[in-house]
Amino acid sequence: MTTLQSALRRRRAVAAAGAVSAGLLVLSACEKPSPVATITVGRNSVNSEALCYNDGKALDAASLAKCAKKAEDIESIKVDPDETVRFGVDPKIADAGWILLVNGRQFTDVSKKTYTTIPGSAFFNAQYGTQGNSNTVSIQMGQQPAKGLWSFKLKKA
Repeated sequence: MTTLQSALRRRRAVAAAGAVSAGLLVLSACEKPSPVATITVGRNSVNSEALCYNDGKALDAASLAKCAKKAEDIESIKVDPDETVRFGVDPKIADAGWILLVNGRQFTDVSKKTYTTIPGSAFFNAQYGTQGNSNTVSIQMGQQPAKGLWSFKLKKA
């Protein structure tokens, strides 16, 4: 091996080590991920980080309004009205208490559990104000004030 080849190998090794170090530095500057909420129907499930979350601190009205605009790019799942819809939340969400909103209206009482189930038919029933083939379901951390918001689209199968 010539001196030139040896020098090139050292330069490549130093460049690779520098790239790895720079990547780790960038990753360490990232925000902590928000807690996750999950919806499961049958064998299918979707999960999402929050549309709005301020590390568990109260969100103001302007922040919540901004979140509502983000609701266009949310996860969706098909729901057969005869199936059960399962909602699972991170313990951080449960500890603060959470409610389900359907199309922006409160649908459940406050829960401090990490898991609940609701019949799929409840999401497509005029009696509950949820008729139609598609509804937006949001999990709101905290009741007043809200501390986080996760949204999903439920589509009638």
